Amino acid sequence: MQPHHDSSTLPLLPTVGSNHVGMREFNERVVLQAIRAHGSLPKAEVARITRLSTQTASVIINRLLDEKLVLKRESVRGKVGQPSQPIALNPDGAFSIGIQIGRRALDVVLIDFTGALRWQSSTPYASAEVEQVFAIIDARLREVDDFLGPELAPRLTGIGLAAPLTLGTWHGLESLLPQDAEAWRRTDMRVRLQAMTPLRVDFAKDTIAASVAELVAGRGRTLKSYLYVFIDTLVGGGLVIDGEPHSGQFGNAGAIGSMPLGLAATEERGVAPQLLGAASLVRLEEMHAQAGLAPLAFSDERLLAGPWEAVTQQWIAEAANAITFGVLGAACLLDLDGVIVDGAVSRGLLARLIEAMQENMTRYSWQGTQRPMLMAGTTGAAAKVVGAAYLPLYASFAPAHSLVLKQDRR
Repeated sequence: MQPHHDSSTLPLLPTVGSNHVGMREFNERVVLQAIRAHGSLPKAEVARITRLSTQTASVIINRLLDEKLVLKRESVRGKVGQPSQPIALNPDGAFSIGIQIGRRALDVVLIDFTGALRWQSSTPYASAEVEQVFAIIDARLREVDDFLGPELAPRLTGIGLAAPLTLGTWHGLESLLPQDAEAWRRTDMRVRLQAMTPLRVDFAKDTIAASVAELVAGRGRTLKSYLYVFIDTLVGGGLVIDGEPHSGQFGNAGAIGSMPLGLAATEERGVAPQLLGAASLVRLEEMHAQAGLAPLAFSDERLLAGPWEAVTQQWIAEAANAITFGVLGAACLLDLDGVIVDGAVSRGLLARLIEAMQENMTRYSWQGTQRPMLMAGTTGAAAKVVGAAYLPLYASFAPAHSLVLKQDRR
């Protein structure tokens, strides 16, 4: 099966096929999705789950075996009849590259057909400079090609690129030099990357890419519609509606960081602050600096101990209050099943933040709406780049065909 160029993502994706002629590619994707969702399956079980005839399922599986997208596991003897031979995804059947252009680092990963991480690299920088970043990307792509070798490199399905829709927009909240910010405003990242490679390139806003990682391999698999909140240098989010990421007309759906924390400005009040001013990690850094404390990595558990703890706890209180305010508005408007919170922070800090949010949610009236479940994400700091890597993999092999990726940034 040749990779298809429709852009799509995962659960809740169809696992029911069609026995009609002309549905070959769709049925192949449905069979792959059934195996991915349920694990190794005998041919008869694949037919039952997909509602394909036994003959059709067998023909498809044999074709996928020939294409090395699936493989046979050891036979399992049941209570009755001949031993069944489970069919599983072949990890080496396909690969995908994920690239995240961040405000402070460039991250690149390689995942296999099962979603397992096979190679990764992270390059920090003081200020994201366009030419420097793309030179690093070029070097990393060559390293991935060398890692795969001539036998596996042809099985690369594409590159997923995740980045903020605009770098250098949040004046005073990020470290970009003015000339670098202007250079990024003139650069179409997807077009620039596509010119460097024959592989298909898919682009998504970084927080939407992170929500894809949670949707594919995390708690998002159990929720139909939810808000995804990612705590990073700047806080952002993604929106999943009816099991599919929703980017919106301009790619900004789920942009919780831009939500105001007050009413419209008057002469007395001035401009209402945005949520990201209270909940972003750059704010936590500022608070530690103002207290004369040495900076620590956001993943460092010492942020919750020693002289850092009191300041961190103050930030947790402010951030939890701000995010909860935004969650209430989103829940009223969208009727959400849940809210997933993750970030580039230690699991201990994330747990305290969610605990504070749970407490804050009890202080609001939910009359007239449904209070959504609140839970921690499972992917952590790597969510953006891992989600990026899933984009071309599922565009090529998942059965859904709706366009959810932002192909250009006009």
